[in-house]
Amino acid sequence: MVSYLDMALRGRPASTTPQRTARRLADALGLDLGEDERADNRSAGIGALLGYATGMAVAAGYALTAGRPRSWPREAVTLATLAMLGSNVPMTLLRITDPREWSAADWVADVLPHLAYGAVAATVDRALDNRAFDNKALESAADRADHELRRPP
Repeated sequence: MVSYLDMALRGRPASTTPQRTARRLADALGLDLGEDERADNRSAGIGALLGYATGMAVAAGYALTAGRPRSWPREAVTLATLAMLGSNVPMTLLRITDPREWSAADWVADVLPHLAYGAVAATVDRALDNRAFDNKALESAADRADHELRRPP
């Protein structure tokens, strides 16, 4: 959403790097995306899906491997950094982009959406942790109540 807000505010076009990444991956895998407009549409869709897959993989991997406890700012920045690496490293390896050549505006346009992602993902992770804790507390209370009800008078 932050990227779309940036596009709306600055009047800039959508990035073509996800679409170019999808085409490069399809070529490397020997997949035919079709001709002309059909290939453009498929690569645009696949590029967007690659972004969503990166975000989900980063969040799931982090949730499964991160130790507790940790501060929310550290969690948000870690998730943002992992998402940036998950997006930019493959595109750099495929020679779609080269962050060494980015301007300051390019860096801001890349960092801000990833920071927003990190903040939202960290918030959701905490909410799910708290919910799991609340469920355990409820189960424990229910077990105690059940035990008390079954105890002879």
